[in-house]
Amino acid sequence: MKFLLKILFLGLILSSAFSQTSKRDYQDELRNQNKAINSLNDEIHRLRGKIDKAETQELSAVKKILNLDEEISITEKLIKALKREEENTRGRISRLKENIRKNEDELDFLRERYELRIVNTYQKGQLTDLEKVLSSTTWRQAMYRTHYLKIISEIEQNMTKKIEKLLIEISQQKLEMEVSLRNNLNLKREKEKNIKSYRKLRISREKELHKIRSNKKSLANYIDEKEAGIQQLESIIKKVLEDKARFEREERIRQQQQALKTKSFKSLKGNLPWPANGRIIAKFGRQWNPKLKTTTDNPGIDIKGQPGSEIRSIMNGVVTTITYLRGYGTTIIVDNGGGFYTVFSHLTNIQTHIDSEIRAGDVIAYMGDSGSINGAKLHFEIWGKGQKLDPEKWLMKK
Repeated sequence: MKFLLKILFLGLILSSAFSQTSKRDYQDELRNQNKAINSLNDEIHRLRGKIDKAETQELSAVKKILNLDEEISITEKLIKALKREEENTRGRISRLKENIRKNEDELDFLRERYELRIVNTYQKGQLTDLEKVLSSTTWRQAMYRTHYLKIISEIEQNMTKKIEKLLIEISQQKLEMEVSLRNNLNLKREKEKNIKSYRKLRISREKELHKIRSNKKSLANYIDEKEAGIQQLESIIKKVLEDKARFEREERIRQQQQALKTKSFKSLKGNLPWPANGRIIAKFGRQWNPKLKTTTDNPGIDIKGQPGSEIRSIMNGVVTTITYLRGYGTTIIVDNGGGFYTVFSHLTNIQTHIDSEIRAGDVIAYMGDSGSINGAKLHFEIWGKGQKLDPEKWLMKK
C-alpha cells in the first residue's frame, strides 16, 4: 500500500513544480485548450456525418451488388432455358429435315415409276390405257378396265398432291423452326452479353464498395485519433486546473505564513511540534520484523498512543486529501507549502475537510485503528520535493 501512497504523493509533488512558475495565465491556457477541444468536437461531428454518409453509400452499394447478383442469376437461368430450347429446336429441325427427305424420296419414287411406265410403253410397245380398254373382248371387261385405270390414276394423283402438300407444310415448319432458332440464338447472345456487362459492373461496384469501406475505416481511425487528442487536451486541462489549484494553494499558504508571521516549513527543520503524544514503535526506513522475519521499508514513523487521543497539525497549510488507503486506513494529506507535505494515517473522527486552511497545533482528527492490525496508532510521514523524509529529523527532540 506504500506504492499507492507514493503514487498519490508523486502526483501532488511533481505537479507542484508548476506552482512555482509564478505568473502563469491559467485562464488563458484554459480558454485555448477549451477552444481546441471545441474545434476537435466540431471536426469529430463533421467526421461522424461523413461516416453516416459512407454507411448510407455502403448500404446502397451492397444493395446494388445484391441486385446485380440476382440479375446475373436470373439471366444465367434464362440462358440455360434458351440453350435447352435451342437443343429442342435443333432436334425438331433435324426431324423435319428427315421427314422432308423421306417424302422427297417417296415423291421421287412415284415420279420414277411414272417415267418407267412411259419408258416401258415406248420401248416395249405396250398398250396404252385406251388400247387396253378398246382391246377388251367384252363390254363388261372394258368397263372394269376403265374403272380400274381411273382408280389407279386418282390414287397416284392424290398421293402426289398429298406428298407435295406435306412437303410444303414440312418446309414451312422447318422455316419457322429456323426463324425461332435464329431468334433463340440472338436472344442467348444478348443475354450472354448482358451477363458480361453485369459481371463487369459488379466488379466496379465491388471496387466502389471497397473504397467506401476503406474511407469509412480511415474516417473511423481519424476520429479515434481526434478523440485521443481530446482526451489528451482534457488531461492537459485537468493538469492546468490542478496547477492552478496548487498555485492558489501555495499563495494561500504564503499569505497565511505572512499573516501569522511563521517561518517556512524548510526553515523549521528540527523545531516542528509532534503530531501526537506517545512513543515511536516503528522508525523511518528499513525495519526488521522479528515475528515475520522480514525487512520492510517504512516511509514514516508509527506513534503508539491512547485510542482517541488528539492528532494535531505540525504546521499551517491546506488540506488536499482525505481518503481511505488499504493498509493505512483513513488518511489526511496536508500541503504545507514550498513543496512539503505531511501525511497522517489510521485516523478516526476527522475534524477538518478538503481545501480547509489549518494552523500548527489544530486538531485535525483522533488516533484510531483504521487500517491497522496492531491497535490504535498514528502513522506519520513528511515529504519534501518528492522525497520521503525522516520525520524524527524534523520534529523537536523529546
